[in-house]
Amino acid sequence: MQSIIVVSVCFLLGTFGAWLIIRFGKYMGVLDVPNERSSHDNVIPKGGGIGVLSAFVFCSLYLGGAKSFWISGLVLALVSFMGDRRDIRPRTRLVVQFGCGLVFLLGLMTVRHTHLVGYLLLVPLSVFIVGTANFYNFMDGINGIAGITGVVGFLLLAVYGHGAGSDSVYNVLSVAMASSCAGFLPFNIPRAKVFMGDVGSVLLGFVFACLVVLLSASFFDFICMTAFLFPFYADELTTMAIRIRDGDKLSQAHRKHVYQLLANEYGIDHWKVSLGYGVVQLVIGCVVFVIRNNDLASLLSFLAVCFFCFVLFSVGIRFKITKKGLL
Repeated sequence: MQSIIVVSVCFLLGTFGAWLIIRFGKYMGVLDVPNERSSHDNVIPKGGGIGVLSAFVFCSLYLGGAKSFWISGLVLALVSFMGDRRDIRPRTRLVVQFGCGLVFLLGLMTVRHTHLVGYLLLVPLSVFIVGTANFYNFMDGINGIAGITGVVGFLLLAVYGHGAGSDSVYNVLSVAMASSCAGFLPFNIPRAKVFMGDVGSVLLGFVFACLVVLLSASFFDFICMTAFLFPFYADELTTMAIRIRDGDKLSQAHRKHVYQLLANEYGIDHWKVSLGYGVVQLVIGCVVFVIRNNDLASLLSFLAVCFFCFVLFSVGIRFKITKKGLL
């Protein structure tokens, strides 16, 4: 009963945060003015993810989550909200993000009395956390994609964590994060009245990555749960490779992700593209559940095949658009 109440409150907080920004966003200076790289045409308030932030902090405090987790997440989200109001240099953002990631990891390792050798994981895990936070942010470019991915991804984490007998606090937190995303979605899809903003998308990526670390009892668990965000990782990594090939500056905004090409150059409705990504995410997650009792080689082989298929799809999409002179 307690969990149901917490999850319900988080849904309402996700809803209230979106409404609050719609109502007062222009007074807060959080308006998204479209430019040539935007996937929308109208001025729309951003920062609706403050409801997701509120849900995260509320749930963490109510359930007694690790202080190093919710405090680092709160700091990161507040700095990201500042970024919704005015430009913050990429270097400054990275410093804050890595700082928050290290605070979380050091707090976790201290509580778990990690052996000295375990501290060697600080660097790769920090890169994973910061990378996921930024990937989630970069992928939040059309209506519904961040919210739908959040609902599916965090629910998959909760189910996996419950099945593995992980700490119930973080299983409930996963469901609560999914619930807050669901509360936000009606204001962002099919037509956006508000955007999640960096305060929501960066936080969602950060929390997802931290929960993967918290719920993982082995490297196998880590790979399984990371796969629950597969479409985002696949799209971002392939797009980064293409941009590096083209000599683009990675910190510069663009419209070269596959989901952006589908929504903009192909003219597919945003909600259809977002839902498609969510379906792919859910299917891959379900297959991971089926094969998780096999060995690591089977899991990695499946994910490699999925990634190869996505690369082929990406190349095909880009080839057709280039041939039509649209890219």
